[in-house]
Amino acid sequence: MKLYTYFRSSAAYRVRIALGLKGLDYEAVPVHLVRDGGEHRRPEYLDLNPAGLVPTLEDAGQVLTQSLAIIEYLDETHPQARLLPEGALDRARVRELAHMIACDIHPVNNLRVLQYLGHVLGATEAQRNAWYRHWVGLGLATVESRLARDARTGPFCHGDRPGLADCCLVPQVFNARRFDCDLSAMPTVCDIVARCEELEAFRRAAPMVQPDAE
Repeated sequence: MKLYTYFRSSAAYRVRIALGLKGLDYEAVPVHLVRDGGEHRRPEYLDLNPAGLVPTLEDAGQVLTQSLAIIEYLDETHPQARLLPEGALDRARVRELAHMIACDIHPVNNLRVLQYLGHVLGATEAQRNAWYRHWVGLGLATVESRLARDARTGPFCHGDRPGLADCCLVPQVFNARRFDCDLSAMPTVCDIVARCEELEAFRRAAPMVQPDAE
């Protein structure tokens, strides 16, 4: 199993966590998104993933892209340490939380979006960061509300063990902290993230311990 990854990519971070929670060995292949104009733009990588994004997973001769699809594939093919719960309603809730992060929040803090704001639209770094903090703060506040009001929230996003939603939440909070987002009104989010960060799978997946970390 081979994972094309970038140390600071939230999407790749999610998959690294999932692999760690399942105890799966893999070869990490760094794809630097900034160096030399971005290694994800090289023809050999675009042949593998035409979107030019990370992560990409190679397994059993097949290529998979999109972090949530990869994680659900891993959950179906390696059922140990399930990342989605039993029961249709509970699975829907976990997917809802994951999609709130991966689909509603993450796109606005994607590197190519932030670069477009600066390079094409002429936003200053301060304007770009304020724009980021507005949308990420709004999104995480919604996640906080959903978690805090639901009795199915436990030590983790759903119950007493980490799953798909936690794989998404921790990387998003890492990014929010990088941009100095105010998380003081999000105690449930912060408590869950702190609990996750104590676990080996999350520590080993963290950006700054990756071989390509700067």
